[in-house]
Amino acid sequence: MKRSALVAVIVLAVVAGLAWQRTRPAGRTSITLLITGGTVVTMDAAGSIIPDGAVAIDGDAIVAVGAAADLDARYNARERIDAGGQVIMPGLINTHTHAPMVLFRGLADDLALMDWLTQYIFPAEKATVSPEFVRIGTQLAVLEMIESGTTTYADMYYFEEEIAAATKAAGVRGVLGQTIIRFPVADAATPEAGLARAEAFLAQWANDPLIVPAVAPHAPYTLTPETLKAARGLADKYRAPLLIHLAETRDEVATIAGQFKMSPAMFLDSLGLWGGRSLAAHGVWVDEADMRMLAERGVGLSHNPESNMKLASGTAPVTAWLAAGIPSGLGTDGAASNNDLDMFEAMRTAALLQKHATGDPRAMPARQALELATRRGAAALGLGDRIGSLEAGKLADVITVSMSSARQTPMFDPLSHLVYVTRGTDVRSTVVNGRVLMRQGQVTSLNRSAVLREATAMAEKVRAAVSRKEEP
Repeated sequence: MKRSALVAVIVLAVVAGLAWQRTRPAGRTSITLLITGGTVVTMDAAGSIIPDGAVAIDGDAIVAVGAAADLDARYNARERIDAGGQVIMPGLINTHTHAPMVLFRGLADDLALMDWLTQYIFPAEKATVSPEFVRIGTQLAVLEMIESGTTTYADMYYFEEEIAAATKAAGVRGVLGQTIIRFPVADAATPEAGLARAEAFLAQWANDPLIVPAVAPHAPYTLTPETLKAARGLADKYRAPLLIHLAETRDEVATIAGQFKMSPAMFLDSLGLWGGRSLAAHGVWVDEADMRMLAERGVGLSHNPESNMKLASGTAPVTAWLAAGIPSGLGTDGAASNNDLDMFEAMRTAALLQKHATGDPRAMPARQALELATRRGAAALGLGDRIGSLEAGKLADVITVSMSSARQTPMFDPLSHLVYVTRGTDVRSTVVNGRVLMRQGQVTSLNRSAVLREATAMAEKVRAAVSRKEEP
């Protein structure tokens, strides 16, 4: 290039740069992401709702929440999401599931819990569960979660290191517990082997930004007192959460009472199991004394209304939990007993079920159901200072939800719509830790077609294994 031409190019570049500087608003702070133009449902303690609002994100954290015009003037975002006609809200928190069990979806329906477990699920797991099964099942589960707005989930299963790796790769946040159970399972022949696997898992995933490793003794009726105490000791050693099933059925209560003359909750308390950070799933059959004790110990409870209803396990007294001051969240349970991971359906079911059970239409109002799926769920998991609401300083777990369908028109109250009208398929964008996992309905952190293809192939292996089991 001739010198004169080079000089001309440089001059033009300088002029263009100066023009850009003149048009850029002065004093704007550079950030990584601005989600703007929707109705912001913050789920903060004050219940703030901001029409035509925005959420400013830098790196993995929220830096500001406010009016769209104000944040647009203050921040220069590298990336933007237009949420016009949508609700911007915290990502949903599923406080209890078994992610790989999506591959058993619809395998055995319309059965009581113990029949479902002993005659179908446990044998199917024995025949099919492997590291590959767990990886493929987890990828399918987190795809479903991303598409339906769940950004954090608590899990109990086998080969939990595979679940953690798949969850982290997809960009989802997880409180993940390596299961310990009395009888031989796919990844451990004995409870002692299960404890050893749990310790290795805790050490491997310590201090990860997305994965909180946990210890998951299965239930008081599937473990000895000695193993339950060892699980608590292991959780304490690593300052990790403990996840467990609790008081899910009348049969469980009768079994523990027959052996130990106590309720399941009191039995576990007598072992010191509630001595550290704990989350118990179900809590259907807890009485007033149980609830007072659980509140005093700070034990979180996870309500799983759809699974409890489908298995006819009973109706958890969630309004009484809340009145007692128990940290409470909402869960789907595994997709083998639900049969999906849609937290919007879980919210709607939870609200309707409490009204029906109490005979009071005021029980579990929309805001309270939303709290169970967001800020209360975060607190139940011990993460209330980090996630669960849209506030400056919290981690950037955000979803946007379309409100433009026929069934969502008109919208007088966004909270009512989110609980009583919205479905997981209405979610348009999903952000976890500041990373966009789905943008306007297109998942970006997973190859959707590959995940579905692998899951379909694995389901055929499940079908073949179960068919062999049923042959005379």
